[in-house]
Order: sequence, then C-alpha cells, then structure tokens
Amino acid sequence: MSLGWYVNRLRNMGPAEVAHRVVEKSRKLSSKGRHEGWARFGQQGDVVPRVPGLEDAVLHASPPVREALDRTCAALLDGRFSALGVDWPKRSADTLFPVDIWRLDPVSGLSWPGADAYCFDIGYRHETRFGDVKYVWEFNRLQFLQPLAAKLALDDDTDARRVIESVIESWHRAHPPFRGLVWNSGIELALRAISLLVVSSICGSHLSPDTIRRIREILAAHAFWLTRFPSRFSSANNHLIAEAAGEYLIGIALPDLAGAGVMAAKARKVLEKEIEKQILPDGVPAEQSPTYGAFSIEFALLAALAARHQGDPFGPNFESRLDHFAGWVAAISSNCAAPAICDDDEGRVIAMCEPEPRYPAAIANAAMAFLGRPSPVAAPAPHLRDAIFGEAAQAEPRAHSGIIAFREGGYSVLDAEICGRHARLIMDHGPLGYLSIAAHGHADALSILLCVDGEPILVDPGTYLYHSGGAWRDWFRSTRAHNTLTIAGTDQSIMSGAFNWSHKANARLVEASDTAILAEHDGYSARYGATHRRQVCLAEEGLRIEDEVSGKPQPVEISFQFAPGLDVRIVSAVASVSKDEIPIATFTLPGDRLEVASGGDGFDGGWISPSFGVKIPAPRLSWRGQSGVSPLVTEIRLIQRPGSRP
Repeated sequence: MSLGWYVNRLRNMGPAEVAHRVVEKSRKLSSKGRHEGWARFGQQGDVVPRVPGLEDAVLHASPPVREALDRTCAALLDGRFSALGVDWPKRSADTLFPVDIWRLDPVSGLSWPGADAYCFDIGYRHETRFGDVKYVWEFNRLQFLQPLAAKLALDDDTDARRVIESVIESWHRAHPPFRGLVWNSGIELALRAISLLVVSSICGSHLSPDTIRRIREILAAHAFWLTRFPSRFSSANNHLIAEAAGEYLIGIALPDLAGAGVMAAKARKVLEKEIEKQILPDGVPAEQSPTYGAFSIEFALLAALAARHQGDPFGPNFESRLDHFAGWVAAISSNCAAPAICDDDEGRVIAMCEPEPRYPAAIANAAMAFLGRPSPVAAPAPHLRDAIFGEAAQAEPRAHSGIIAFREGGYSVLDAEICGRHARLIMDHGPLGYLSIAAHGHADALSILLCVDGEPILVDPGTYLYHSGGAWRDWFRSTRAHNTLTIAGTDQSIMSGAFNWSHKANARLVEASDTAILAEHDGYSARYGATHRRQVCLAEEGLRIEDEVSGKPQPVEISFQFAPGLDVRIVSAVASVSKDEIPIATFTLPGDRLEVASGGDGFDGGWISPSFGVKIPAPRLSWRGQSGVSPLVTEIRLIQRPGSRP
C-alpha cells in the first residue's frame, strides 16, 4: 500500500481513530494462521437458517414477478452472468462453477490471488495488474443465487437446485477462512451472508444436508469476521449499515450459533441508529447519492421485515426516515428515474441480476409497501423484491409548481410550466459527502440538473470506475465534469485518493422562494479568496442563472454536461439544443467564447457513465472567461413543442 494513501487517510483521522486503526492492524496480524480454516466453524445440528417471512412471501409472488424470475433464471442456467456493464465468460452446463471462476476479472481476463494468500496481505486498493476488484467482489456476492432459490421454491426446479448446490460447494472449497480476496471487506461479507440467508430461507427445505451444513459454516465464519473487524470512524458509512444488517440477520436465522443473541441485539441498535444518521430528517442520504441511500435503506428494510415477523418492529423514527426518503426520491425523479448524483456502484441487496436503472424508485416503493402506504413514485419493472416487501399502491400524482427546499440534505427542486413544457431543475447546495473522507462525494457544489417534459437535458456525468479508474475516476468526480462554475480549472474540493478528500467545500442555501434559489460555497476561499454564489430563477421563457465570484477577477469556466442523444450546436454565440431535430432549448452564456465537444481523447470532450464501468460520449458546452463585478449570466430559453399550447 502506498505511503501517500496512508498519509492522506491519517490527515482525516482523529486520535481515537488512529488508536482504533492500530488495534485493528494488530488483530489482522494476530488472526493470520490462528483463526483460519473451516474446522473452527463447523456447526452442530442441521437446522436450516431462516429469516422469518421470506419463504411465505416468495411463494405468493405475483405472475409478473414469476415471469421476471423465469427470464432471469433462464439466462443464469444457461451459464450467462452480467454485472457492472460486463459479461462474464459463458460457461457450459457441466462446468458452471469451476473453483477458479471466483478469482476471475472478466475485463482483464486475469485472476486475483486466492486461497494461497491471507486476505489482508492482498493490497487491492492499489493493485493495478489484475483489474478492478469490484468485479471479483460482485460475483462473490452470490446474488445470482437469489432468483434461482425463488425458482426452486416455486417450481421445484431440479436445474436450479443443482446450480445452487454446486455453487455453494465450489465457493466453500475455494474460500477457506480467511484466505483470498473475498474476506477483505465487511460489506462484501454482509452481502454474501444475506444472499445465503435469502437462499436458505426461501428454499432450504429443497437443499441437501451437506449444502445446509456448508451454508451454516460459511455464515458462522462471516459472523466471526464481521464482528472482529467492524467499520468505524471515517469508514462508518453505508458499510456499517451493511455489516449491522448482516450480523442481525445471521443472529436471528442461526440462533444456535454461540453469541448469536448478543450479536443480533447489538447489531439492531447500530442499524436503527445509523439509519437515523445516514438518512437525514428530510429524506436526503447523508452520502448525497440516491443509489447509496437506497442501498442503505434496502439493508435496513430486510432487517426490519425480519424484526416485524418476530413481533419486535423497528421504531417510529425508522419509519419516518423511510417516508421522507420516498418523498425526496419522488421530488428529484423524472419518468421514475432518479438522477445520478455522486457515486453509484450499482449495489443491491435483493438482486435479479439484471440492470435496474430505477433502483431508488424501487426502494422507495418497497419502503412504502413495508409501511402500508401509497407510493409517490411510479413502480419500476417487476422484481423479486416485490414479493418480499409487497407492492405499494400508487398515490395520486400531485402537480407541483414552485420550489421545494431540502435544507438538511442540501437540495432544492424547482418545478415550472414554461412555454408549454414542464421543467424540473435540481440544484445541489449540500455537503460534499459523509464523514471525514466523504468517500462517495463529488465536487459538484451548486451544480444543476435539468429535465424537460420528463427527459434529461443537463445531467450528472456518473461514476465510471472505482479502484481501477485512475485519472478517469478523478474526472468523473471533478468540478469541471459537473454543471457548475470552476475557478482556474481547479476543483472546489481537493481529492487525496479515490475515496478521500483533503479539502472540502462547504455549501449552503442562502434563500429559496417560489421562483428563485440562491446558494453559495466556500471551496475556493482559501486558494483564491473567492466565494462562488449562484442564483437560479424563473424567467419569462425559461431560467436565468447568475454566477458571482467574490474578490479579484479570476479565470473561470462555466460548463454544462448534456444527456447523450442531444444535439448541441453553436449559432451566433447561442447554443441550440435539440433531439431528433426537434428544438428543446437555447443556452446563452456570458460571452461568445463557447465550445461544444463530445467524446474524444481528453477530459474536455464530454463523457457520461450510464452504468458502472461504461463511458459514452455526450455533448459538453463550456464558456471560459473572467469573473468581475457583475454577475455572469446564463439564460436558458425553452422552445415550445410543435403543436402544443403556449
């Protein structure tokens, strides 16, 4: 591991965390050779681990959910698996899960270290030879077993049973505790444990005693490792929620495990407390990302469902967070899809192994179904999750005109009818991210997103890659990649690693009315003596953006990243935006030095990452000039749709 990484992490640690890291390191060293091997995790008894409520729920799956399961399982039984924008090599029916499949990076074609290496001796954060660790971790979450388990329970499908049992036997043989890459990260252990619990809960009575024995051993080893190495301090983000959910569900599903009751009780307290911290009172996730917020809630929902079936439901504060999260998702969504904001690694808890672009909406619906209330968000495609949590009735759509300010989370949403079109603008005036390292934040303060008639116009660039992203990881998090103003080509917040920041811009909402949003941030104050203040307000035929930079004149750039499929052309210093030759809007920036680029070799070219590991060209409009005494004004004029009423 690089010295620079340690230095940058230490800068964001207080004395208590430094002490914790020293103890943690000592534990990692002492466990090597001492706690390894399956022998210590052999479980007496043959009770099938079950999370209450799951089996009956799946047996009552609706016909649309069953159809979706049949489609997914057909691909999986044919040896096909895709995730994170990549297809794994297709496998034949008789060799679906050879031992070496668990270490394969499907992009590089290379294999990571396996049982020959102690897990904490593998420097995955800075390893560049094998590929991105995310791909290996994704496959080892075993989430592809969940739809197969439902198929087995519903249809007594012999092929599904054969695959489930061969997977568990192969994984158990390939991953003795605590050897190989799969034991490095607590969130990965939690997700894998939950997958196995879903499987044993749904179809455990269909599985052989040897398979149940292996599941029990795997769960026991996971419980030991999770409780030994918890995420704390600057690492206590969604990872801590995942770990607590995993521990709680293992504890109640495997009550004969030594210490299970104590583990479950402690994990439940952590889980309820962390949901209150990581989902703010107005429903905005503290990590700022809609998908990470949904991910955290899905973990907690599964635990809360189990608690309810045990007659000990989570408290009213938890239910309040669910309700407000659904309201926030509804406010920022267009055509049911929440915009990409900050990081998204497409993590799921209940999985169907198919793309799920409307994940936040799906979790908002699951939350409302759990609460027994109508959902303000339209339901996405049928999913196994619908059988588990139920399907929420749809609330009557409510037309809204004006501005909703989510002051605690740091977003304002403007809805307006302009020139016969519906415009929805989202402005970010929230924090960079959560905790001292803001791991999943992007330098996007005062950035705006714009949809017109439900179609994205100005978008967030997305995520692309994590550990193997390099300079591209930095670009997709950078200020210049977002729809805001940059001083001297530098970021508002300063990166010090792929998941770390050494300086964080502080943004705040100054004022919000029915027609205008005014906010500012101090990210440039230390370096340039400047504060960036932005006002967005309704104008007669569109929107007006005023950017002010305090202090002496500075070289600035105002940029707008457009959605793929839009045509952006500059005519007489005005950028015209259209789709399929139908005009949508014009953008008039502070001067005539406009540039439009899409794709290309450099970072200025305009790129969008629609899913993890994928980047595609998309138009990026920019203006470069000098700040001054007067505001820099951008006017967005919407063009009436042909045939519509003004």
